[in-house]
Amino acid sequence: MNIVITGANRGIGLEFVRQYLAVGDQVWACHRDDMGGLAQIDSGSLHTVCWDVTQELSSEIAAQLPDSIDILINNAGVYGSQQQLDQISADMMHKVFDVNCVAPVRVVQALSQRVAVAKGRIANLSSKMGSSADNGSGGCYGYRAAKAALVICSKSMAIDLQPQGIQVVTLHPGWVMTDMTSNNGLIDTQTSVSGMRKVIDDIDDYELGAFVDFNGQLIPF
Repeated sequence: MNIVITGANRGIGLEFVRQYLAVGDQVWACHRDDMGGLAQIDSGSLHTVCWDVTQELSSEIAAQLPDSIDILINNAGVYGSQQQLDQISADMMHKVFDVNCVAPVRVVQALSQRVAVAKGRIANLSSKMGSSADNGSGGCYGYRAAKAALVICSKSMAIDLQPQGIQVVTLHPGWVMTDMTSNNGLIDTQTSVSGMRKVIDDIDDYELGAFVDFNGQLIPF
């Protein structure tokens, strides 16, 4: 299969790359500036693409991506700083929203026709922190808002792209030990990604545009 992954140079994105390469897929790993862990992977099936997803897809970058995409994973994301009510700024909220919500919409706009060629699947990585039903601690204004908005946009994508044979799912990776969490968390990247890959594989088992935990459980939002 042809797999395209954004934010693939570290953490969850890098683990997606490793696991899909391990089963013989062709992987296009998108990164912004630093190649990070991608530079350590020696594989003829790995295609690295320097693409800042907060920018429009240029013709030069488009030419580096496959014409047919079986799975598109919108993984790129940022947490941002100063996330509490008395600290958060409009500029920070805009930055977090642009990366975590607007960028996945932009990526899907640019690549949906290539996913349609393969009757493929789109997985948008949100977070349980975007669930209003799960919010019992407050705070995290920019991050929560952006991830909640992505859930809504992802559901609309699922409806709008269904006639083209494209299936869309929204994923919660769990609380994963990565650089973003300062290596705090309950699970490692291997556990998170293997679980999310299974959800993507089993997408027919879920309702249209479902929001699903890495362990396969539906998340109320």
